[in-house]
Amino acid sequence: MLVKTFGAAVHGINATIVTIEVNVSRGIRFFLVGLPDNAVKESQQRIISALQVNNIEFPRYQIVINMAPADIRKEGSAYDLPLAIGILAAAKTIQNDELEKYLIMGELSLDGTVQPVKGILPIAIKAREEGFKGMIVPKANAREAAVVNNLDVYGAENITEVIDFFNGNKHLELVTVDTRQEFFDNIGHFEADFSDVKGQESVKRAIEVAAAGGHNLIMVGPPGAGKSMMAKRIPSILPPLTLHEALETTKIHSVAGKMSGNTSLLAQRPFRNPHHTISDVALVGGGTFPQPGEISLAHNGVLFLDELPEFKRTVLEVMRQPLEDRKICISRAKFAIEYPASFMLVSSMNPCPCGYHNHPERECVCSPGMVQKYLGRISGPLLDRIDIHIEIVPVPFDKLAEESTPEPSSTIRERVIKARLIQEERFAESKGVYCNAQMSSKQLRTYATPDVAGSALLKNAMQRLNLSARAYDRILKVSRTIADLGACEKVEVQHIAEAINYRNLDRDGWGG
Repeated sequence: MLVKTFGAAVHGINATIVTIEVNVSRGIRFFLVGLPDNAVKESQQRIISALQVNNIEFPRYQIVINMAPADIRKEGSAYDLPLAIGILAAAKTIQNDELEKYLIMGELSLDGTVQPVKGILPIAIKAREEGFKGMIVPKANAREAAVVNNLDVYGAENITEVIDFFNGNKHLELVTVDTRQEFFDNIGHFEADFSDVKGQESVKRAIEVAAAGGHNLIMVGPPGAGKSMMAKRIPSILPPLTLHEALETTKIHSVAGKMSGNTSLLAQRPFRNPHHTISDVALVGGGTFPQPGEISLAHNGVLFLDELPEFKRTVLEVMRQPLEDRKICISRAKFAIEYPASFMLVSSMNPCPCGYHNHPERECVCSPGMVQKYLGRISGPLLDRIDIHIEIVPVPFDKLAEESTPEPSSTIRERVIKARLIQEERFAESKGVYCNAQMSSKQLRTYATPDVAGSALLKNAMQRLNLSARAYDRILKVSRTIADLGACEKVEVQHIAEAINYRNLDRDGWGG
């Protein structure tokens, strides 16, 4: 008897429906075809054990299983449950009247427990698109799948529950999530706040400008000046995620297996802080079994690279293209996968190996050659792609001892949101452009043309600092953001002057 069950394969952050065709006939052999990998092939042993432990006899027939489309490689253990249900339905142990209405995914333990799997959210979205009535998934993944409306989602803990469900002996609990309510309930909860940061007003201003325009930022200063502390508070001043952004971000984390069992939808912008020993593949994505990298996990959020010169040069250089295109394409001989990577790069570094070059109180023990060599670990092309460079000095004792409370993140966030609303209105008709950092050269000429005094100041800065054409564009973008924060329609000379001040770490001025 021929029976069909349905699963899905995830490629990139999208899913493809996989039809599992099971045919039983006289004989004792077992065939599994359709480009399964080793993890899928090993499902036979897991299925046999799961059925035996639960006192269900494995069918004594010749079993032929085809996973269509046969030209797409099937990877992972998530097909255990649909394969098992298909085998039992073909052997008439399960009624197959309702099988075609449900998409089934789940890994089986040897005792029949249904284990969680990766990529449930994009699978659920595809199931709704293809018109399935519902999904049967591991209970730990149920809330994640239930984010998708107009789709019945059932969470199963054991294979016996699924068997009883299709035989009409037991009703699985329907999992529902009020996506909007849960999203808006969690959208403003932050553990870290800028009210904890005393002093550093100029740095806070630079961070506010960066957040308002989505600009990349690098902070240079001695150890203990507060670089990491402030970086971790940047998500608290960024505009809240929209539902579309939250769904897109959650899909990436779902594919990477980063969702916890209690999470249905990410409500806050991600903050990724990889260690400097990270490999280039772990940063941008890829591998034997392609997975999103840190730059994709930081999509719609912040990627913080602490101690930037300590990262391997090859790791930093692979970011150059994603910083421009806001996506990463992983191309191999047999496949090409594209992951979104629209993130705000925030980085920090010491000015020299000992950390005290240009320190107001402590003396640097590094030779000039050591300082230049340390700073030279960051290439000029990468530095050009960072819009704002800001130097940090230690906070004096008087500031630390003050009892007054600094400005909280909520107040800064209000100004950032107002500036972003101006940008949304400005770029309403420009597809894929949401903030000033994403402006094209044509849009720069339209929206960020400085006045006569501003042009003269910018020309002088370009010549004296020996800036590149890309740096010229970055200054105009930052100027446009500063003007938006001040609710100014045109870019004026004071906006240009502040933006130039944020380029004071350009190549010719370092270590001088």
